[in-house]
Amino acid sequence: MTEPVVLHDRRDGYCVVTLNRPHRLNAFTEELHLALAAAIDSCAADDDCRALIITGAGRGFCAGQDLADRDPTLLGDSPDLGMTLETYYNPLVLKLRNLGKPVICAVNGVAAGAGANIALACDVVLAARSATFIQAFSRIGLIPDAGGTWWLTQRLGEARAKALALTGDPLPAEQAAEWGLIWKAVDDHALMKEAETLAARLAAGPSRAYALTKKAIQAASRNALEDQLAMERELQREAGRSDDYKEGVAAFLEKRPADYRRKAG
Repeated sequence: MTEPVVLHDRRDGYCVVTLNRPHRLNAFTEELHLALAAAIDSCAADDDCRALIITGAGRGFCAGQDLADRDPTLLGDSPDLGMTLETYYNPLVLKLRNLGKPVICAVNGVAAGAGANIALACDVVLAARSATFIQAFSRIGLIPDAGGTWWLTQRLGEARAKALALTGDPLPAEQAAEWGLIWKAVDDHALMKEAETLAARLAAGPSRAYALTKKAIQAASRNALEDQLAMERELQREAGRSDDYKEGVAAFLEKRPADYRRKAG
């Protein structure tokens, strides 16, 4: 029996979604795209899933697009890669960004091409020290996609963004963390334990506040200060009316741990 290309594991308060094409370094195919989108949608619809971990099976996180599916010599014509982005990658990036729950990416090995950029679309990126991030597009005559030009420029600045994109050189996980591209590099053997500990912590936290925080921070790069202040005002108004806030204040005043799962907003 053929294994599914995406594994979906329910835990106490969070889900672990694993890309499962290890023989191809979890490279994207149409089947993988559809399965991953379905897994994220399942998490979105599940009130008991309050955080999400995405990782890869085997020795790599994701090698990007499976080029065997996009070989012009076999297809008889040049594929419309813009349509591929419009149909699969761009909706996936937006699905991750718009999910009202924290998304942790545990990068367990190489993250190349669109695989690197899908990882960077997640809210918190943890990477094994042996992992590397590679903007491999220039090696095959393409530009960074799946948000690559945006993530690199926003987080690293134009100089580093251009150098990584033009050379296609690997960026080690520890350097990626030092530069602020990802959250943290951890020892390989500790990666999943750290991701699961963080997911459990977030799953026990104020889910409504997390969703609003995610929304505000993602808007900050395109807003003028005045617009961001106005957005904070409106989102804080919403947060202040939530059961999360009521429970948080009550717990503080009563000197007890807050129980946000019981009082989720």
